[in-house]
Amino acid sequence: MHGLYLVTDRGLIGDRRITDVVTAAVEGGASCVQVREKDASTRELVEIATRLRYLLHSLGVPLIVNDRIDVALAVGADGVHLGQRDMDYPTARRLLGPDAVVGLSVETMEEVGQADAYDVDYLGVSPIFATPTKRDTRGAWGLDGLARVRRRSQHPLVAIGGLDVSNAAAAVEAGADAVAVVSAICAASNPRQAAAELVAQIDAAMSARS
Repeated sequence: MHGLYLVTDRGLIGDRRITDVVTAAVEGGASCVQVREKDASTRELVEIATRLRYLLHSLGVPLIVNDRIDVALAVGADGVHLGQRDMDYPTARRLLGPDAVVGLSVETMEEVGQADAYDVDYLGVSPIFATPTKRDTRGAWGLDGLARVRRRSQHPLVAIGGLDVSNAAAAVEAGADAVAVVSAICAASNPRQAAAELVAQIDAAMSARS
């Protein structure tokens, strides 16, 4: 997992079509998309995820479903992202199979240590900064916390929470392999340009780190 990771939010997209915003973000360089629509019914979520699956597979970009393993299986998504209060990782892996992408959120160093026993594809370090889109967490990691996770874990790290073009590079410098954003793209008037600017910051920081 690397680069720019888009997390959807229809509430921020407004009256635009979610497929249009996601297409623009991918054209701007987003390398992964997670469908995260907390207020959608199961039927709505399946319909949204199905549309995004066909779109993203034609573009060669993976689709991740937040929390809902049943929806991921129903639409043939590439994987799921699990929170600490979702289905446990071993069960999720057994249901999804060895080829699925499975990410796991971590909010404490204890959870980071517990994840050592799992072959997760990435850890979502969440949130880096306080943000209205992540209200059910135990507190913000900050960049120093992200750096501590990087020193502790061998898993790829996806940083999320309060990240935008002003601090994406700093997150990579602190150890993130990918930067996940919600409002920085979903609320942008020009999602393609917003994604391209983020990718430029991420790529430059990644090059400097290596």
